[in-house]
Amino acid sequence: MHVMTELLEVQNLRTEFATDDGAVTSVDNVSFSVRPGETVGLVGESGSGKSVTALSIMRLLKENGRVTEGSIMFDGKDLLGLPESQMRKVRGNAISMIFQEPMTSLNPVLKVGEQLAETMVLHLGLSRSEAWSRAVELLDHVGIPRPKDIAADYPHRLSGGMRQRAMIAMALSCHPKLIIADEPTTALDVTIQAQILKLMRQLSTESDTAMILITHDLGVIAEMADKVVVMYAGQVVEEADVYTLFEQPKHPYTQGLLGSIPQISAPASGRGSDRLHSIPGSVPSLLEMPTGCRFAARCPERMPTCDDPVELLALGPTSSGSVPGVRGGHQVRCVLYEEGRGPTDQPAEAVSAGVASDRTKG
Repeated sequence: MHVMTELLEVQNLRTEFATDDGAVTSVDNVSFSVRPGETVGLVGESGSGKSVTALSIMRLLKENGRVTEGSIMFDGKDLLGLPESQMRKVRGNAISMIFQEPMTSLNPVLKVGEQLAETMVLHLGLSRSEAWSRAVELLDHVGIPRPKDIAADYPHRLSGGMRQRAMIAMALSCHPKLIIADEPTTALDVTIQAQILKLMRQLSTESDTAMILITHDLGVIAEMADKVVVMYAGQVVEEADVYTLFEQPKHPYTQGLLGSIPQISAPASGRGSDRLHSIPGSVPSLLEMPTGCRFAARCPERMPTCDDPVELLALGPTSSGSVPGVRGGHQVRCVLYEEGRGPTDQPAEAVSAGVASDRTKG
């Protein structure tokens, strides 16, 4: 008997946008899954397709965007096949989203408490007074001082950190099974960022809520994620559990991202691996996407076969014991492994050590 263990399963997702120059593919054949209580990190530079993937799941694409291929199964339901009236019952209820800049997500003319209460009236059927009381409780739960006063105040009177806490409270208000957090701490200073990440990890653990964490910051991934999906130019280029990815990064792009992280403990001799690496060039334009490896123009390992398309390849077991070819195994999109060899691993040892340290502290 087959038992469903996946809460969310995205298969072969392709999302296109209509432009004056023709249709462009922003997300190309993306597949990944999320289990209940699991935190999956989507990581990559701007333009890699992370946010469009999230908006495709939520069916919140702009008018010129549409999913052209693939399936999105959530809790046994095909989200792409749901009528809009049914999808509205999923958004903010079973699936919540936390955006990068809360000031653009909160209504400036409504009090904070009213906005939290409205969600619970709509999805949970609470009365206005019950929903208001619950809103105050939620604000208190996410660490906002004087929650009654804050509930009666307007978003512009709150600090950035307080507004993001309010957004987290709103995301949790209907007891969602999945939260999608799109760069939730980018606009915050490092001290507040650390507080928000700690809060999100704590609340996710308490409620056993699954999370998709979208970020370009591998430090955030190290602290928060169980599994990592690395995206580049609309494609998944590597997937592994967080420990394997930091200890044994395979794709040259992943290695470049890890090599660009500053390490306080690294020697300052300026020699070889002691240097802070950068990845030359930029993500290719959607209008001029290469037919082969999309990272080839920036890759130090480039060879002629990189001009040919390459699929995701299953590698050996991960550090968590997952085996190749099954869910959770290490996968990479690179011709070097297709030919039975790969670039020299460049594990960011200080970072991978930090993963274990962060988990111990958490």
